[in-house]
Amino acid sequence: MSAFPYSTLMVQGTTSDAGKSTVVAALCRLLRRAGVAVAPFKPQNMALNSAVTRDGGEIGRAQALQAIAAGIEPHTDLNPVLLKPSSDTGAQVIIHGRVRADMSARDYHQYKTVAMAAVLESHARLRAQYGAVIVEGAGSPAEINLRARDIANMGFAEAVDCPVLLVADIDRGGVFAHLLGTLACLSDSERARVIGFVINRFRGDIKLLEPGLDWLEAQTGKPVLAVLPYLHGLYLDAEDAVQTGPRRDGKFRVVVPSTPRMSNHTDFDPLRFHPDVDLRFVRQGEPIPGADLIVLPGSKNTRGDLAWLQQHGWPHQIRRHLRYGGKVIGICGGFQMLGDEVIDPDGVEGAAGRTDALGLLPLATTLTREKRLVQVRGHCVFAPDAAGAAVAGYEIHMGVSSGEALRRPAFEIDGRPEGACSEDGQVLGTYLHGLFDDAAACAALLRWAGLHSEHAVDSAALREASLERIADAAEPLMARLLALGNR
Repeated sequence: MSAFPYSTLMVQGTTSDAGKSTVVAALCRLLRRAGVAVAPFKPQNMALNSAVTRDGGEIGRAQALQAIAAGIEPHTDLNPVLLKPSSDTGAQVIIHGRVRADMSARDYHQYKTVAMAAVLESHARLRAQYGAVIVEGAGSPAEINLRARDIANMGFAEAVDCPVLLVADIDRGGVFAHLLGTLACLSDSERARVIGFVINRFRGDIKLLEPGLDWLEAQTGKPVLAVLPYLHGLYLDAEDAVQTGPRRDGKFRVVVPSTPRMSNHTDFDPLRFHPDVDLRFVRQGEPIPGADLIVLPGSKNTRGDLAWLQQHGWPHQIRRHLRYGGKVIGICGGFQMLGDEVIDPDGVEGAAGRTDALGLLPLATTLTREKRLVQVRGHCVFAPDAAGAAVAGYEIHMGVSSGEALRRPAFEIDGRPEGACSEDGQVLGTYLHGLFDDAAACAALLRWAGLHSEHAVDSAALREASLERIADAAEPLMARLLALGNR
């Protein structure tokens, strides 16, 4: 590879989930292959999937994945502003990895000048350390109502004067309208910095697409730099949207309620790829199917999601499931829901008060303003045949749990007990996200729940293979970028 001609290159999309995260990860991997010191960057991310950095900060999960692609340690400068929605109109605002405040959408709009200063500080530090910074936009730059004080898309690109790639997803239809319409919503200076288009998730005969590509280039005067194929079976941490994947005919059914504020659903990716597991997310209005294992996921609003479970009949179904010998796991907010009550004296999640929980473990949780952010390692102790199996993960939670259940821990982490198990051995709760990522822990948990399988899922190997696949697919895009920038 000749010298990469862009010190900062931004990837924006015509819609959410157009493929921005994947394109950034692919470019980071290709630059790493070429020996270029590269860092991913997302000025502002709104997502409930997050990761903990080694220094105890919190960033978007997609940026942690992109850091792996780039071969660097995830750190808070990669995603200086993270918004974690707690309601339809409010979010927790995280700056440089630390909670700054809970704000309404209107208040945050006024706060963006402060957030932009944090964004530019982080970008400057990355530019000083790396030969290239590959930036991911958020949503679409064509959201007219969000143009003022924009820090996520063209507002950032204009501030640092960087070129932009525009990505559109052809699989959802209307790709030419998406691209042409997005350009029409931009200012003259913003349109000028779009150096070309990337069409993502194409499947079919490329010859049938070529007349459309010619038309688009004639209409806009901008080149289509690459048409990326639809790649099936990728194991990549999702930024926010739940990745359901193809329905498997696994003999062991795991059911997860898709609560309104479910967080870190990437916890379930190893189960989604396990050949013997049929993983199902149950959304509002869908019947609750029979299961071998029910897992209550993490939550950004534990009391709100608990009320949702109660409203939709989950407590009755869970108790029926247990009577028939099924197992239940609660992760983070799901762990808090397993107890007797969740108390919020300071109004951390909304109005102060208390909520009766499911009563499956004798413990109570008090929500606190201080957020625990830490990477952890340890081993399983929840069952005799699981003892010693390694587990690794991370904690992201606001709240302290106490009670009799904690005398029967699920894990030993850094020399301390963690989590809880019921006396009858049917219910397990933990604050650990990523507990299924380690093959030994995943096998032990599934064995405890009733699945004795010869198969194991190596999450790290699957993730690495997927990064290599997307990088291979993006090689023509890199070639066009080099030719465009070096001419």
